[in-house]
Amino acid sequence: MKVMADKCKTNIFDSTIAVFRAMLYVVLVIAHVPIIFLIPKSRLSVWYMRFFMWSTGLPVGVRVRTHGKLTKKRPLLCIANHISVFEFFAMPIGYGCSFVGKIDIAGYPLVGWIAKKFGVVFVDRRPSHAAEALDAMTNQMHSASYPVVVFPEGTTTNGAYVREFKSAMFNMVEEIPGLTIQPLVITYKTRRGKCVNDQVLANDYAYFDNAKQTQGPKCEIERSAFGQIYHVAKLGGITVDIYALEPVSLAGLDRKEIAKKLHEIVSNKYMELKDKEIKR
Repeated sequence: MKVMADKCKTNIFDSTIAVFRAMLYVVLVIAHVPIIFLIPKSRLSVWYMRFFMWSTGLPVGVRVRTHGKLTKKRPLLCIANHISVFEFFAMPIGYGCSFVGKIDIAGYPLVGWIAKKFGVVFVDRRPSHAAEALDAMTNQMHSASYPVVVFPEGTTTNGAYVREFKSAMFNMVEEIPGLTIQPLVITYKTRRGKCVNDQVLANDYAYFDNAKQTQGPKCEIERSAFGQIYHVAKLGGITVDIYALEPVSLAGLDRKEIAKKLHEIVSNKYMELKDKEIKR
């Protein structure tokens, strides 16, 4: 009985702290809004996103570790696997990147407006809108002096595998002279940097829809994006490791071959690293 009582007290304590952290996260987001409103959409606003994500991630317990450097060549398109909402904190913090995002996000209250200011390019991934998506991505990459990240899986996973990359993401390669593509690999661990097995990763750190998973475990509870942030705050935080691999030569390949080659690189490296302890 005493053990159960102690556990109950611990859960109440953790929940109370998590509520405080989540509320502080919301307060910090709102506090940034006037500054974001005043900053013009430019390289400066993308730089400010780095500070925004770092400061709002602090109360949640988001810890980012980078391994390797991005090339200085521009325009630069970074390709990464996609597991959770915390990549949107980690990529700006770690490498000063902006994103290619789903058109749905543009309509989210406040979130969509902030994302636009931060240089996020929104694309409609429906086949009937492929030409519009290509134009949007091409225009963004032509002018971007900062790295832009795309998640070619098209959705998040449970972290047990890397989904096949959608080849439509690479229609722009021939449209942008001098485009450099650099693969990134993202892994998740506890706040203290400890590895977790696939089921724990799915339950606690990943953010995904069970119905869309073709491999690995399902999560016991599907949460909203904010619910996932609250849950990780309750766990004490999260460590996101980002590994920058070497830029890839894609000369002579069509979009399907590009997607296949990049998927193989990212998937093989992810499976090698996801259960690896990093001491720093």
